[in-house]
Amino acid sequence: MDIPRIFNITESAHHIHNPFTPEKLATLGAALRLEPGDRVLDLASGSGEMLCTWARDYGITGTGVDMSQLYTGQARLRAEELGVADQVTFIHGDAAGYVSEEKVSVAACVGATWIGGGVAGTIQLLAQSLRPGGMILIGEPYWRQLPPTEEVARACLANSISDFLLLPELLASFIHLGCDVVEMVLADQDSWDRYEAAKWLTMRRWLEANPADELAKDVRARLTAEPARYAKYTREYLGWGVFALMKR
Repeated sequence: MDIPRIFNITESAHHIHNPFTPEKLATLGAALRLEPGDRVLDLASGSGEMLCTWARDYGITGTGVDMSQLYTGQARLRAEELGVADQVTFIHGDAAGYVSEEKVSVAACVGATWIGGGVAGTIQLLAQSLRPGGMILIGEPYWRQLPPTEEVARACLANSISDFLLLPELLASFIHLGCDVVEMVLADQDSWDRYEAAKWLTMRRWLEANPADELAKDVRARLTAEPARYAKYTREYLGWGVFALMKR
């Protein structure tokens, strides 16, 4: 079980696999008013930066589940590096359908709502692990401005304009799903830059080290096209944020 290899290549140097900076993660943790002993479940936990830094800074405990063998290994190393290996556990596995045996204070899926077939299904999945009064975290894209054409939407790597909502509509959709929106922290263009631009140096270094690899041609094509595509489309049209919800 693993994610497509191209993502293990392009994001291998990332601590955070979405358009958040360490400062944004810290802001989110503070906004949630985390307390020592709070238990957090993170589905599609990537390289574990959220759980590891929150364990260090706020004294939480938690479990992360991710399909990537590389990212799961990086998460365990990060826990050792930050001295929190006794507070957090990382499982290499499929987050889709994962329910914690022990109820948690925060149940999160930050940027991978496909695990529940979309936002609604992911909220339902996370709610099964949540203690009464706990919070759900959803990381999700939204349109900063509506793309003028379907072609522009596809250039933002969406399938269509209908894939995402404008921010007010996304917030309203959480209400319609029976949740109160109690906090949010949004990416900005700088944090998008740090997520996307960091891939370019990783790809260049990988190409230098692996010129004969079967994916070298694909990685070369991405490195050639991505800077201009990102600057023209994703950076201008696509937003991203983490939204804290509480069931009514």
